[in-house]
Amino acid sequence: MTTSDNGDNGDIGDDGGNGGIDRSVQAELDRLRGSIDNIDAAVVHMLAERFKCTQQVGLLKAAHHLPPADPARESRQITRLRELAENARLDPAFAEKLLNFIIAEVIRHHETIADGSGPRP
Repeated sequence: MTTSDNGDNGDIGDDGGNGGIDRSVQAELDRLRGSIDNIDAAVVHMLAERFKCTQQVGLLKAAHHLPPADPARESRQITRLRELAENARLDPAFAEKLLNFIIAEVIRHHETIADGSGPRP
């Protein structure tokens, strides 16, 4: 038995390779997966835009000798994101973990910029 990247059973059956799934079900899976792929691409592009902005913040902080981290802002952002997650019916704990991961990466970038080993304009 094999498993595809998306976790579905990838067994080849007598039906031409769709694992015995009804064609209408397969079509709906394909449609939904296409939407997921588009959303994933949008998430990546949005993260890239976010990191472009945070790089500018890091450059500004380094130029003015400000600390790479801003715990008060981070706390406000976590509270804000948890509320947005609740309103969107997304697990707030998951949203917080995701934001903490992103914040840690941003701070790492800011530290690199402040050390002079990061990108400069």
